Amino acid sequence: MGQNTQFTFSQKAAAWGVHAFTASGIVAGFWAIVSVSNQDFFMAFAMLFLTVIIDGVDGTFARMFKVTEVLPDVSGKTMDYVIDFATYAIIPAYIIYEAKSDDAYLIPDNLRFLSAAIILLISTLYYGKEGMVSRDMYFVGFPVMWNLVAFYLYYVSNLSPTGNFIMVVVFAVLHFVPIKYLYPSRTKKFKKLNILATVVLIVSNFALLVLIEWKYDMPAELTIARASSVIALLYFGVLSIYHTWFDPDTKDI
Repeated sequence: MGQNTQFTFSQKAAAWGVHAFTASGIVAGFWAIVSVSNQDFFMAFAMLFLTVIIDGVDGTFARMFKVTEVLPDVSGKTMDYVIDFATYAIIPAYIIYEAKSDDAYLIPDNLRFLSAAIILLISTLYYGKEGMVSRDMYFVGFPVMWNLVAFYLYYVSNLSPTGNFIMVVVFAVLHFVPIKYLYPSRTKKFKKLNILATVVLIVSNFALLVLIEWKYDMPAELTIARASSVIALLYFGVLSIYHTWFDPDTKDI
């Protein structure tokens, strides 16, 4: 295709900067892999939190600097797909495979590889499914967010290894149950509340990560962080039920 000369050097540099910012998510993801290999789950999850933040704001920057117009031959969407699959599926599968709690694996030893295989196969099939996102901007079926599942299994739920395996299977099945889940950055209805709930979820989960991993003796703060995390998660669950079965404005699947 011909060279686009409509935009100035500074506009093109800014657009490339946005793409570089998006691409930095895969570097953070690689750091997470290295951290898991070193059994440093604090840093692994910290890097996954960073990738979520990058993923959440890069679209705003792209629109701000008109990236699709300035660099029409570079697909930020394709970059997003590559990075998202790594950070929302592959790396969390590796965490669930490798993680230990009290010297026992998070998943029964004989089911660790099967758990990872389920996560990766189901996530790949979900990505290939037409209508993964509805026309009115909801995820149809549980979205590929195994980073969140891994975090709750490791830090919050306190289930047995068998219970953790059951939860992996449950969430795998939910990928193909046509429930409408919020797409926080794109679902229009209750958008401000959706973004607020997302911020509360990220902040409270990061607070849990720090309080637990750094072993702070702050029981009140730990309780607040845990409660805030669960409440934010319940918000998403309740809204998914509402939008799927009760909201007359969101019936387009």
